[in-house]
Amino acid sequence: GKNEYDLLVIGGGSGGLACAKEAAQFGRKVAVLDYVEPSPQGTSWGLGGTCVNVGCIPKKLMHQAALLGSALKDAQHYGWNIAQPVHHTWSVMAQAVQNYVKSLNWGHRVQLQDKKVKYFNMKGSFSDPHTVRGLTKAGKEIVVTADYIVLATGGRPKYPTHIAGALEYGITSDDLFWLKESPGKTLTPFVFNVSLECAGFLTGIGLDTTVMMRSIPLRGFDQARQMASLVTEHMESYGTKFLKRCFPTKVEKLKSNRLQVTWKNTDLGTEESDSFDTVMWAVGRAPDTKTLNLEAVGVKTNSETGKIIVDASEATSVPHIYAIGDITEGRPELTPTAIAAGKLLAQRLFGHSSELMDYDNVPTTVFTPLEYGCVGLSEEMAVQCHGSDNIEVFHAYYKPLEFTVAERDATQCYMKMVCLREGEQRILGLHFIGPNAGEVIQGFALGIKCGATYPQLMKTVGIHPTCAEEVTKLHITKRSGLDATVTGC
Repeated sequence: GKNEYDLLVIGGGSGGLACAKEAAQFGRKVAVLDYVEPSPQGTSWGLGGTCVNVGCIPKKLMHQAALLGSALKDAQHYGWNIAQPVHHTWSVMAQAVQNYVKSLNWGHRVQLQDKKVKYFNMKGSFSDPHTVRGLTKAGKEIVVTADYIVLATGGRPKYPTHIAGALEYGITSDDLFWLKESPGKTLTPFVFNVSLECAGFLTGIGLDTTVMMRSIPLRGFDQARQMASLVTEHMESYGTKFLKRCFPTKVEKLKSNRLQVTWKNTDLGTEESDSFDTVMWAVGRAPDTKTLNLEAVGVKTNSETGKIIVDASEATSVPHIYAIGDITEGRPELTPTAIAAGKLLAQRLFGHSSELMDYDNVPTTVFTPLEYGCVGLSEEMAVQCHGSDNIEVFHAYYKPLEFTVAERDATQCYMKMVCLREGEQRILGLHFIGPNAGEVIQGFALGIKCGATYPQLMKTVGIHPTCAEEVTKLHITKRSGLDATVTGC
């Protein structure tokens, strides 16, 4: 018989909602299944996915709270009389951020209703290739059939379950943004971007914060000429503590309710320990696919990562089943790419479009106290793709005008442009560490997407006096001599 819906989307995050709403614009009958499995610590949230609830939005708002703290220190140099010491109240910030997030949850529900998209707050799993069983928290079951099904369930933080006490006593970013009270003295082991971002704003609001790193920071980002290390160097000068070349071995709860963490120092060969109020794990994310029953319908996944294998059109191994966003293999785990991919998919399915998502030159930013924004290839990747003799790197340190009167250290404010050496000197990648890096990179991303060259950039008149202007004055150059070890272009 005829299926009930033209399109069923499983997952109400950025990509899934964008796909569903776009499909509804074509007059199609669309449904969305979304269910948030509570974290091991019991935290749950509403419609909107990771970005809205436990990712980009609360993270950026708490980052802003920390920046305001720095601005209060600067303000005295500009003549503002501010009583010292200043004090930050976690509960006030948390309540304001959480209220805003809840307003976004409600807004998404209203948007679906306005576009006549049926919303089910249910956990979905396949019964057959066109049939999905939905299960509520209370155990109520429904059956939904659809011509096309889009998987967009995203990912959840992983726990280092090999470490004793990690699951019982630790939290992740799924919990941090919904804490009612201050996390207090905090340890965040392992150096992914989320650990540095959270450690940065926790330090900025005055909390004793330590990052434990076994190897290099910001793996996957540019490492050449210590690009990523500049971020952690600034954080150290900013007040974040770092335990380098260390890894945790166990977490124990003391009678005082504090957490005793034991770790090994690989440089000294010693075992050390300290107590903390909160341990926040940041060891990466895993695709949320376990309950989908993918094996029953033949949707193939990468056995190592668990992510769904898709082609250029986001199609899985089953012709009418598609997947978008963080759940897919080889895609950047970024909200804007999921949204764009979801919209384009709906247009191909129902709008007679053939346009595919272009995943090249997607800009991103790490919102550490001194932000790191980038677009295009890292220097290592450029060397791997084109050879060191064919790469020219333009780079420079700079001092933001805002730092001068406030007498702030600008040692780590740095930018680098990776270009092809011959011909038009096409720009392959741009990396920027400094204030408002996201805003700076967003503008230059358009030019790089359009194939901008180094000579064209040098003809671009900058806006004076801004940090972004410094990019248009990159005349300092050095040939790349890296021994690249990464693969893929």
